[in-house]
Amino acid sequence: MEMIDRELAELPPELRWREWMRRIEAVLFASPKPVPRADLARIVGQGAALDLLLDDLAAELADRPYEVVRVGDAWMLRTRPAYGAVIRAAADLGDREIGLSERDLAVLAAIAYHQPITRDGLRDIFGSEISRELIGRLAARDLIAPGPRAPRRGAPYTYVTTLGFLAAFGLADLRDLPDAEALRYAGLAEE
Repeated sequence: MEMIDRELAELPPELRWREWMRRIEAVLFASPKPVPRADLARIVGQGAALDLLLDDLAAELADRPYEVVRVGDAWMLRTRPAYGAVIRAAADLGDREIGLSERDLAVLAAIAYHQPITRDGLRDIFGSEISRELIGRLAARDLIAPGPRAPRRGAPYTYVTTLGFLAAFGLADLRDLPDAEALRYAGLAEE
């Protein structure tokens, strides 16, 4: 790994702060996935308040068509939703859709709301077996991953959502999921 001057002690404080912000922006711009906090901390000095740097960067980008967003304990640059139609009209950016069936999305939602959950737990919810193929599709799209082994006979695998899930659905963390009770009340979900 190439050594970089993290401290930038030769720069006056205001220029040092600006350079740290640029470094964070460059890393977020270059990364196709959310960048974990620990990775961002490696590019700024020890005295840098990472949360304040991210807040300042977000404020600086306030009038731009993209924004800094938190995804779990990671960050990414994302085009503001208001510009989605414009981007699609201007260029074919390839298949950016998640490409899941209604059944896949229902299973993904069950995992999100009940994680960590086993395939048996999913069977109890849906009344039928959930195929390994369906689990594989969700995992291949980086929407779910194996969780802790269930503490019962055979220690079956459990499944949990990933940072990819949060990023795909524009969530900072799982607390941003719609309230399950409110969804049922609105008729958008079953018991």
